[in-house]
Amino acid sequence: MSWTLIALLLLPLVGSLVVAFLRGNDRLAKTVALAFSLAELVLAVLAWTAFDPGGERLQLTSSAEWIPAFGVHLSFGVDGIALVMIALIAFLVPVVIGGSWADKLPEGRSAGGFFALLLAMQTGMVGVFAATDVFVFYVFFEAVLVPMYFLIGRFGGPNRQYAAMKFFLYSLLGGLIMLASVIGLYVVSADKIGQGTFDWATLVTVTRDLPLSTQIWLFLGFFVAFAIKAPLVPLHTWLPDAGAEAPVGAGVLLVGILDKIGTFGFLRYCLPLFPAASKELAPLVLILAVVGILYGSLLAVGQSDMKRFVAYTSIAHFGFIALGIFAFSSQAGTGAVLYMVNHGISTGMLFLVVGMVMARGGSRLIEDYGGMAKLTPVLGGLFFVAGLSSLALPGTNSFVSEFLVLIGSYPNEPVYTVLAAVGMVLAALYVLWLYQRVFQGPVRGTALIDAVGGPGAAVDPERAAVPDLNKRELAVLAPLVALILVLGFYPKPVLDVITPSVGATLSEVGVADPVAQEGK
Repeated sequence: MSWTLIALLLLPLVGSLVVAFLRGNDRLAKTVALAFSLAELVLAVLAWTAFDPGGERLQLTSSAEWIPAFGVHLSFGVDGIALVMIALIAFLVPVVIGGSWADKLPEGRSAGGFFALLLAMQTGMVGVFAATDVFVFYVFFEAVLVPMYFLIGRFGGPNRQYAAMKFFLYSLLGGLIMLASVIGLYVVSADKIGQGTFDWATLVTVTRDLPLSTQIWLFLGFFVAFAIKAPLVPLHTWLPDAGAEAPVGAGVLLVGILDKIGTFGFLRYCLPLFPAASKELAPLVLILAVVGILYGSLLAVGQSDMKRFVAYTSIAHFGFIALGIFAFSSQAGTGAVLYMVNHGISTGMLFLVVGMVMARGGSRLIEDYGGMAKLTPVLGGLFFVAGLSSLALPGTNSFVSEFLVLIGSYPNEPVYTVLAAVGMVLAALYVLWLYQRVFQGPVRGTALIDAVGGPGAAVDPERAAVPDLNKRELAVLAPLVALILVLGFYPKPVLDVITPSVGATLSEVGVADPVAQEGK
């Protein structure tokens, strides 16, 4: 039994409880929260080094009885796909804590409460990716909603209550639909092997021989929940509201990690448990994916709110991930998982720099900005880096994953791939246009004009009342920039972990893995 995953689960939970008791001392609460998140990052590094990409499918496993009457076990383990997501969580949480260090909170709210909720959500997210018991997965799937609901509802923008409730109800509805399929799996397993079970590895062998109609009904229960979480069009409408109203730190985890539960669910549950249904319904999913790419891109172009802009770009990016998963190609599937990681890095950085712009201009509306590069050249440069990563410029991390998705999808799904490629052109349009409106041209917006001494005044960055990035903000963004460049030029360490797990997933669906075959 490995205790690594147990430690990864319990450490942020303990940290959350400790920080919650420090709500009267915000500075100490922040420091303790950062210390726990960095310790979690060290544990994630140890888990990464202990994982053998060429070894067993599920590693670092542990299991203990929880509800024996129903065959429920507290079972945890990771394959390469889950491992990279847990590593991304461990990397982003300290970045988010550092980025939220100086945030102004709503009146009556404490930094201790905010950071305690962040650490509690980290526990839930690790549990989702590490669970190998379907019922335990469902529990974490629902539990992770609670801290995010309070992060949005208590610490968010003017419409935070509406956005939090919409997020919660959408996700709760999807979870309840999935619960019906979870119960269905238990019934099916009892009929097939004489004893009901929620063990994922056992269920994979049980469900593959189910009639197509049964697979389709069970598949749909999981798919709807994951499509809401991902989100895929038309189940996406909660994300722009939640992303716009969430505090910046929570927004980073919302679009960088929480949404990936949906695409991870496609890979871990929909494809291996219901292979025939996955193939039968793949055209429908591909249509939704392509529509999401084009719809999200076009809506991003027309946004006047920077945070809603980031949310709509995420909808487009998730379309690429879904395309890679349901193209049933090893190359495309590997690209989709890498895209999940890279999207968390690039969009997380984009959300953070948007928050830094808002902290200086006092508004999230694009029309209230202009010419900021004259006042904050370093912030402008790093905003541009985040934008280039988001549009998948060659040399940045997102390019590798997007290229793998498109080149891997084309042989099997040429029409959908060509339509998806249009989204690359639109991405360049919406990212560069946003940068031009916010950072280039004359200084606009009341706060910025006042900072330079009035309309038409000469711009002197050293004398303007709008500061450039400070040391803390640079320290927060530097690791993100490093990963954008390193994974843009050398993604091999991550690909080596991902590729065997993707190949194993596709083999469970009955799709040959060319990469694995070449290695034999």
